[in-house]
Amino acid sequence: MASSGTATQGGKELGIARIMQLLACGEMREEHGMLRWSSNYTFLVSVGDSDLNAMAVYKPQRGERPLWDFPDGTLCYRETASYLVSDFLGWELVPPTVLRDGPRGIGSVQFYVEHTPEVNYFSLDETSAPQLQKMAAFDFMVNNADRKGGHVLQDVNGHLWGIDHGIAFNAVPKLRTVVWDFAGQRVPPPLLDDVTRLCSSVDDVRSQLRMQLDNLLSESEIASFAARIRRLLQRREYPRPGPGPNYPWPPV
Repeated sequence: MASSGTATQGGKELGIARIMQLLACGEMREEHGMLRWSSNYTFLVSVGDSDLNAMAVYKPQRGERPLWDFPDGTLCYRETASYLVSDFLGWELVPPTVLRDGPRGIGSVQFYVEHTPEVNYFSLDETSAPQLQKMAAFDFMVNNADRKGGHVLQDVNGHLWGIDHGIAFNAVPKLRTVVWDFAGQRVPPPLLDDVTRLCSSVDDVRSQLRMQLDNLLSESEIASFAARIRRLLQRREYPRPGPGPNYPWPPV
């Protein structure tokens, strides 16, 4: 995958709009097996149309493992909501993702990021700080409860992507992440400008983003999401670890 509105797969650069069209409308032609280590049923699939074929990660709703603190059957909706927020911010953190019907029922379908499996958050150096600053702010706002080191991928162009956002957007604080590098530091002003735009859109019940989120999240989850955005804007600094579990387990 590459940044600036394009994605790379099989050596080809594709526009994000074209990828979204393919994910939403393309034929899910073949399953290439389940992805290992996933706690839910997750399949690597090929999605294609008459001109293009691409690999994607398909997470059907009926393969989701029930959780005591999240409503059943909602993880695929949260995956999709996370992409919409990342896309609105222009931060290119979450690979293109759609919610659609598939051979195993409705689920999230996410563009597959070509990456080196041995590289994860714990392999990165200080050159990745600008991208991780975005990820840390994003995870706080969406209340990501599972930012493991292995959920940070580096693509063939050196761009970082975050995956596995199924347990995000809870109405109560759930932030569990390995990315505490910036705790207590000031959020860069350009990022706060993007967050200000996000705040306005989430507060506007007629905005496209808000209407999309209304179809994916509960009213209380959206209200809590908006409150976290405002908190970030008011404090202008990254959160610090608080009471309770702040790190996912296992960390990778």
